[in-house]
Amino acid sequence: MRLQPLAIVLAALLLTACGSKISTENFERIQTGMTQKEVVAILGEPTETSAVSIAGLSGGMATWQDGGTAISVQFVNDKVQAKQLSREAARSQAK
Repeated sequence: MRLQPLAIVLAALLLTACGSKISTENFERIQTGMTQKEVVAILGEPTETSAVSIAGLSGGMATWQDGGTAISVQFVNDKVQAKQLSREAARSQAK
């Protein structure tokens, strides 16, 4: 019966490795008004960020990318204002 715990651990590792957090399902979970911390809890740390602060307002953009899929989220005063999902078109391999 020692193999059962090992099998459970291996199955969990395989499921974790197969799924990217940069998905349509997770994109849909992001809602206007969420904090950046809440978005990071869903998508993980962003691959790119930018920020600006003017007259008491702070804003920025964060992008999460995995392969040809990217999720960009715009924040104003640490709250989601807009989001975008983009996918890179498949490249043709004509020679």
